[in-house]
Amino acid sequence: MGRGRAKAKQAKVARQLKYHTPDMDLEQLQRELASNSSRSEEDVREDDLYSEWADYFEDEDEK
Repeated sequence: MGRGRAKAKQAKVARQLKYHTPDMDLEQLQRELASNSSRSEEDVREDDLYSEWADYFEDEDEK
């Protein structure tokens, strides 16, 4: 897609967000946030694993 089309699409989306209020399902949001709290502990463990592996490889900045 060319820059003109991309810009027009962004303008269309911005206009929709500005003038049309999306329906908000607060119960779904609450369920999603509740499920993310348990998921964040898993993310922390994954980050620990990645940091352990990162120690074995050089950063590009250190070369």
